[in-house]
Amino acid sequence: MDLNQGQLDALVAIADHGSFEAAARQLHITPSAVSQRIRALEAAAGRVLVSRATPCRPTPQGEWLVRLGRQTRLLQVEASQALAAASAVELPVAVNADSLATWFRDVLAEAAAWDATAIRLHVEDQAYSQKLLRSGDVLGAVTSEPEAVQGCSVEPLGALRYVPAAAPALADRWRRGRSPDWAAMPSMVFNDKDDLQRELLRRQGITHAPAIVHQVPSSADFYAAVRAGLGWGMLPEPQASADLAAGRITRLSPDVIDVPLYWQRWRLDSARLSALTGAVRAAARRHLLRGRAGSDRTTPGPRI
Repeated sequence: MDLNQGQLDALVAIADHGSFEAAARQLHITPSAVSQRIRALEAAAGRVLVSRATPCRPTPQGEWLVRLGRQTRLLQVEASQALAAASAVELPVAVNADSLATWFRDVLAEAAAWDATAIRLHVEDQAYSQKLLRSGDVLGAVTSEPEAVQGCSVEPLGALRYVPAAAPALADRWRRGRSPDWAAMPSMVFNDKDDLQRELLRRQGITHAPAIVHQVPSSADFYAAVRAGLGWGMLPEPQASADLAAGRITRLSPDVIDVPLYWQRWRLDSARLSALTGAVRAAARRHLLRGRAGSDRTTPGPRI
């Protein structure tokens, strides 16, 4: 099967933008030309590659060619850069919110020194990160899933540790003897998928949710709300360490929850993707607990 890069580009543009017309605008050609490229590609493949619904989406067979189109385009851009072309390499990455708010910032700091490179972040949960990897929408992902997506490699990074904490005034108000009143004290959640607080309560023998549960779906704002005294929450230790040391927040118990994290990336011979992987490894070594990933699969996944 002979594959034409222009045809693959048309398929990728449809996957990205959801219609032949939007793909044509992206490629600076006519919708008729996009249709001709897709028909030619489908004829070469011997099967339908695009579902002509609204929005248009690749069929399962088409997703394989979308992935190939993204990979070959990345390699072409890198080769062009090596020959002094001006195109920027895009590195789309999926990462959970708490990693982005803490240790992954070191990755961004290193990437700031790379010429002609555009980092495109997707803040997504583990399940959707897997989908983004399968479709080729991202080249790499920080995930809690140890099983590699087909065509990708996976490696353990370490574990992000969470500690239960609250503002001192809130902790004092709900203290009963030497322990917090876990059953009554207002708590925080990031979203409906955030199981970290529930897991801590289960360890304390509490099987029901407190009467007041605040939801704040932003890592930085979740932290600020805990510090302001809105409720208690499980905070990433790297994020909370300075305020814990200064007494601006209080640790409620010695309990911890360690969430194992993994790096999944395409098996692709790309210098820029390899540099990104090296930056992820280095940042994880500095900030995550080593030897923890995969040790306790009963822990909740990363907050997203």
